[in-house]
Amino acid sequence: MYKIKPLAALVFVVLSLATVPASARTICTLVVEPVSREILLSEGDCETRVTPASTFKLPLAVMAFDAGIITSPTEPKYPFREGYPDWVAAWRQDTDPTMWMHYSNVWYSQRLTEQLGMEALTDYARRFNYGNADFSGDPGRDNGLERSWISSSLQISPMEQIAFMAALILGHLPVSEAATEGALGLLESPGMADGWQVWGKTGSAYPRRADYSFDYASGWGWYVGWAEKDDRRVVFVRLNQDDQRHEVTAGLRARDGLMAEWSAVAARSGL
Repeated sequence: MYKIKPLAALVFVVLSLATVPASARTICTLVVEPVSREILLSEGDCETRVTPASTFKLPLAVMAFDAGIITSPTEPKYPFREGYPDWVAAWRQDTDPTMWMHYSNVWYSQRLTEQLGMEALTDYARRFNYGNADFSGDPGRDNGLERSWISSSLQISPMEQIAFMAALILGHLPVSEAATEGALGLLESPGMADGWQVWGKTGSAYPRRADYSFDYASGWGWYVGWAEKDDRRVVFVRLNQDDQRHEVTAGLRARDGLMAEWSAVAARSGL
């Protein structure tokens, strides 16, 4: 079992779940036994590809550890520079790998993709069977290393997400053991749900219209991870899409919604 830091006390989680907005539709809920790959629960459209958004930080962390770019939870520490994405206040500071994952920092991801380069990113993603492995970015804009994973060319389905998650926690990706352990060690847990310890990564992004403006009322919200209870371990994916704009990101609300529903989800999964 990997030693991963709890993100917050259970009391905080329980209190926050009571305020989860209901105005989002669940696109897919998947629960899978990682060793046998038995699908314990599949509800909704789990085959259609959409943007991975910040869930891409999981494979990116594996790639960066394997390539020797990330060397520890605190190295490298990159300086913040004016002009970097900073719509989250916590991004306006020097950032290390732990802070990158905790704050879901976009510009740190961009520094990693720049160092990896297009060829290595594509090769890793293909070997990971990670969606369409397309890092070209927006057509004609040459921005693949900047934002291909955010409402752009890189697309992945919930079924592909869960296959990647299973391979990751079992150590079956074609990378070093240290890369797998390093990436998993950056993840945080929102706490316990019905006796299950949960770990995962959120992802949020707004769809792009034909004129490249954002549809702020239809945000995607991912929560991808795994849960453990006694000797059982399962991997899961929840994908939502909003029907109105919210102050809290769709990914955080997908996470909190799944945590609130976990008892029912576990029951429907036969757990």
